[in-house]
Amino acid sequence: MRAIAQAFGLGSRTVSYMLGGLVLAMAVIVGTTAANTVDVASWAKDVLGMTFVLLLGTLIFTAVLSWVKMTDKRTLSGQIRTWLEVGMQASNGITTLALTYTLFGISLGIGTLSEATLTPDTIHEVIRALTANFSLAFMTTVVGLPVSALLRSLLAVTYARIEAATVASMGKFEEISQ
Repeated sequence: MRAIAQAFGLGSRTVSYMLGGLVLAMAVIVGTTAANTVDVASWAKDVLGMTFVLLLGTLIFTAVLSWVKMTDKRTLSGQIRTWLEVGMQASNGITTLALTYTLFGISLGIGTLSEATLTPDTIHEVIRALTANFSLAFMTTVVGLPVSALLRSLLAVTYARIEAATVASMGKFEEISQ
């Protein structure tokens, strides 16, 4: 029962951090553009697609959960490196996801172009379809790569801070024992 309560607590902390990050990102987007939150959510659904958003969210959750586990006082020092690796792999998964969707969008665009008959009457529709697919391609990269870099930095800096604190506390222990 205690393990379930602990897992629920870590999960709720993770969701809290993710929602807080989402609120901050939305505040920046709304503050720097003329879009409102509904417009931003609609854009994400239309341009990025629900599959990309759900996979991205799952990988972000995994990376943030790893960070929460690393910073949790109950995590054994031997497990911190494992959680760092889990978080780094999830962050790298975000990069892979973004680049895969980039190639997917380009492929869709080329496929649309190759199947279309280009005439003066159809050129506008063909270009519209082509740019929609290229928008998917490049926006997944624009979203995914910075998110991945931010999470990798968060994990690496946190790990370095924990290691430095551990080394410092070991030095103090040696001073006391002498």
